[in-house]
Amino acid sequence: MSDSTAYTIVYQPATADKLSVQDFKSLLEKGNDEVKIDTMKKILITMLNGDPMPQLLMHMIRFVLPSKSKELKKLLHFYWEVCPKLEADGKLKQEMILVCNAIRNDLQHPNEYIRGATLRFLCKLKESELLEPLVPSVRTCLEHRHAYVRKNAVFAVYSIHKLSEQLLPDAAELIEAFLANESDSTCKRNAFVSLSNIDRDMAFAYLQRNVANIVDIDELLQLAFIDFIRSDAITNPELKSGYLTLIFDLLEASSNTVVYEATTVLTSLTTSSTAVFAATKKFIEIAVKEPDNNVKIIVLERVKNLHEKNVGVLNDLCLEILLVLSSPDLEVRQKAIDIALDMVTSKNVDDVVKVLRKELAKTLNQSYDKNSEYRQLLIKAIHVCAIKFVEVASSVVDVLLDFISDFNSTAAQDVIRFVKEVIERFPNLRENVLNKLIATMETVKSSTVYRSSLWVIGEYSLSEHDIQNSWRHIRSSLGEVPILSSERKKLNNNSEDSKKDIEPQTHHSRPKILADGTYATEDAITSSKDSDEDIDRLRLRHFILSGNYFVATVLAATLTKLVLRYAELSKDQARTNALRAEAMLIMTSVLRVGKSETVETQIDEDSVDRIMSCIRTLAQPEKTPVQEAYLNDTKQAFKVLVRAKDRERAKINAAEKAKNADDVDDTLAFRQFAKLNKSHEIAATDEDIIDAVSADTFSASSANGLNRVIQLTGFTDSIYAEAVVHVHQYDVVLDVLLVNQTKETLKNLTIEFATLGDLKVVDKPVTQNIAAHAFQTVTSTIKVNSADAGVIFGYITCDGPVANDPRVVILSDIHVDIMDYIKPGKFSEDEFRSMWSELEWENKVNLSIKGMGSLQKFFKYLLKNTNMACLTPGSLKDDSDEDDCQFLSANLHAVSTFNEDALANLSVEKDSLGKITGHVRIRAKSQGLALSLGDKITQLQRDISRTA
Repeated sequence: MSDSTAYTIVYQPATADKLSVQDFKSLLEKGNDEVKIDTMKKILITMLNGDPMPQLLMHMIRFVLPSKSKELKKLLHFYWEVCPKLEADGKLKQEMILVCNAIRNDLQHPNEYIRGATLRFLCKLKESELLEPLVPSVRTCLEHRHAYVRKNAVFAVYSIHKLSEQLLPDAAELIEAFLANESDSTCKRNAFVSLSNIDRDMAFAYLQRNVANIVDIDELLQLAFIDFIRSDAITNPELKSGYLTLIFDLLEASSNTVVYEATTVLTSLTTSSTAVFAATKKFIEIAVKEPDNNVKIIVLERVKNLHEKNVGVLNDLCLEILLVLSSPDLEVRQKAIDIALDMVTSKNVDDVVKVLRKELAKTLNQSYDKNSEYRQLLIKAIHVCAIKFVEVASSVVDVLLDFISDFNSTAAQDVIRFVKEVIERFPNLRENVLNKLIATMETVKSSTVYRSSLWVIGEYSLSEHDIQNSWRHIRSSLGEVPILSSERKKLNNNSEDSKKDIEPQTHHSRPKILADGTYATEDAITSSKDSDEDIDRLRLRHFILSGNYFVATVLAATLTKLVLRYAELSKDQARTNALRAEAMLIMTSVLRVGKSETVETQIDEDSVDRIMSCIRTLAQPEKTPVQEAYLNDTKQAFKVLVRAKDRERAKINAAEKAKNADDVDDTLAFRQFAKLNKSHEIAATDEDIIDAVSADTFSASSANGLNRVIQLTGFTDSIYAEAVVHVHQYDVVLDVLLVNQTKETLKNLTIEFATLGDLKVVDKPVTQNIAAHAFQTVTSTIKVNSADAGVIFGYITCDGPVANDPRVVILSDIHVDIMDYIKPGKFSEDEFRSMWSELEWENKVNLSIKGMGSLQKFFKYLLKNTNMACLTPGSLKDDSDEDDCQFLSANLHAVSTFNEDALANLSVEKDSLGKITGHVRIRAKSQGLALSLGDKITQLQRDISRTA
């Protein structure tokens, strides 16, 4: 790596506004300190952008150097750093003698800030001829009374010695003596760092002298010792055991910073299970004690990496990681739970579940920040534990069902989904879980949860006893049947009671809604005092009367399954017929009340068709394929879904393990056998930095840049322009090549860019003068605020050969591809449904495609070109492009760079001629994202039609 100084290019607004050298000279001559400060800033910007302006050197010496302004002196240090100090033959300029004298005066200045700032500046100088006369003054500063001067003087000594050992041959002895007499902690730290880089043996001797009290010394010196140990243990492996002892001692330091650094070094020096366990324990202590959430997340990430590299070693720390749940930040809690779940074993699963249950109970009583999200997080964690370890599944289900009435709708849905998976995976738990679920259904307030509970009892009531229990609950929750006649009778009784108890009132034709969701006249309102008490007892009846006919259709399917299964199990034909008749009566009653004036909304046709299908199924005396579908096919479909989840989990686990797996053919590297000069030896801790800045990192992006060249003007235009579009995370950089195709110089050439969409031009290209047939490259940055499609357009202007005769060239449009800001999402199906109802904007795109072949081929093509992920298990088949059926439905998810979610639902079918028809419904929080994705899919249709 080169040791040359690297500079930052500072943007200059426009060349036309740039001051000339003569203007700068005039401002430096006549201006006061404020004007000179402003002028110096402009000069530095100009110099950093490539114009050295050597003509200003004497003016700096004459008019700026004598100033006593501290800010001006600081700017002058920047100028001395970047200005050309050598002649063309490599010798130091004569004017620098005056500069050297001024610097020496500043090193002897009575003000400690000026001395310290000047010493800091000396660390950046690379000219030994300039530094040589300053060495005595630097040595004197080591004995200054103020610590600010001394700490910078130590680094100045090290910098001078590093540049030329002849200037300070006794630098090591000088710093060692300084270190022995110094009392300031910062000065001692700087001195030890300098000594360790100059003379390793002296630094090691100083470390040995402080081994006894290493835990009690200052924090800064402890950190310096740790850095020394980190590098020296690599070059001197025979000392590693002693260094490990010191690091273990530093784990007991009072500073969390020292403990963190010591723990990091410990894990880099050894992979011993004892050391890794101790280091992880300290990391967890820092995560619990440290109030900063960012620090907690960083430390937990370290713990996660250690666990992945040392599988099984840290499992005993699972409960300690859960102590981090005391943090109020949801992201920290989620990170801690994710790590703990990876460490759960059969030995500690009971204790982990107890902690999670205790935290879950707290969410019912305490007002946490994002309380509902934390509750869902805990439920999902308990879900994972129960699926992994069957021994805790039964107790977990009981606890969650006890809480289900206190949970909000979303958390309750998570619970019932967990119950469905447990009851499918563990047949031996079905009876107990089913009985607990039936007992809990009376307290369920959410129609979605109740509907799922009905499905469970319909699918898994497999014995006569279970069917009878389920039937009793349904009848008690439904109330008196027929529903319509009982409701009318109730309304009539309420009306008569109200006439006796209160004075006659004016009747209104507009009906009123009772507390149980039914309708009544104005007179009946006063008699509804006990309606709230009846809702829990008649929960199913309340859902139907309030117009929730989805529950009614699930009820019909559940009754059908119970009757058909009872008919298979029982030999009592009379009892079977009675259940069949009662089920048909309930369904007919639901249909009649749904079409009456008693309910708030009329029943929809789809619900009518589904209930009628159940009635016709029960009316068939012999066994039919439809009955077989009710009994077996729905359960089989759920089994397929559960297996798909297992495969997905296994795939994720395999991918995680593969990250840390070593191939059997991997090369083993032995540092002792490496043929490297000592001067080029690279510490292991610096290898990642070297990889990050190596040229290979950018080879791929350079190759992709050729694919992003866009022609902006024609070949016959006076100015040819083409742009390379570089898409970064939050901006687009246009690298524009300009070619003057005329035989004259184009003056004041300017490119003006404008945008459509959520884009903003941050800086426009500078004004240029381009000679005949010359080339010029300019850049412009466009800020991107959202993942919406955008267009960049503009024009080029320049002065013609005649005054007041400007030339204008219109540029082609540049379309910003939304796919550069879209990546596949990682939602679950449950999260998809929840967000689908929350998002505001929807865009429906109709599909009509010929010549694509199979639905799977089209589906994969759509996913590849929209960067969306498939969330529906089984929809995407990896082994073949052949279709199993003639229709396909799937949910898709993508997330933008700006954390905007885009959801899509694909519904397509293929006819006998091979034509694919259907639609894609896209939902997003912003209208622009929904429309942009729709436009992308429409464009894909056109591309397919063109190539077909």
